[in-house]
Amino acid sequence: MLQFFRLIRFSLFTLLLALGAGYTLAQDVDIRTGLAGQWVINDELSDNTDDAVEEAIEAGGGKGGRGFFNRQEDFYRGGPPEHELYDRISYDDVLTIEVAEPELRFTYENDFPRVLHTDGRRRRASAADFYSEGGEDWSSGLFEANALVVEGRPRDGGFTIETYTLEANGARLRIEMMIQPDSFREPIELVRYFDRAD
Repeated sequence: MLQFFRLIRFSLFTLLLALGAGYTLAQDVDIRTGLAGQWVINDELSDNTDDAVEEAIEAGGGKGGRGFFNRQEDFYRGGPPEHELYDRISYDDVLTIEVAEPELRFTYENDFPRVLHTDGRRRRASAADFYSEGGEDWSSGLFEANALVVEGRPRDGGFTIETYTLEANGARLRIEMMIQPDSFREPIELVRYFDRAD
């Protein structure tokens, strides 16, 4: 008799779990239609960027510069101009996204623009262009399994891989990042959350 009640309890638990999963799936918003808008950082849910940078520095054999008592915000932000894209995606608190497929336009703080395309187009630049113009940031994207996967090629020769997904019925944006500046031995890995502002 006891096994019978355990079986029923397990069956009910499984049924409730399945119903909960179905409800969650029903709440999913299509990334193609839900991505556009203005987004503001959710500091409580997001990883601390300075902590992630320091972990990458130490994992690569370096010594972090903050120390125990120096908890200045955005400590690692800044550096050479060719690192600006890294700073924008990992530190800026406001992001505006416009979608007009195949073009997506991301605007960060201080009107810093980033344009990417989802139609598989390739970057067209020669070595002479790179050396005469100092290179440019370049990004491409791909919609895959209700996520936007973005590959960035900042001016320093490193790369980023960012995965954008929507949560909370489209009210929250989750961005999982792997950031590999050319001068780092190990990548910076962090997750940032943004809440819809509009």
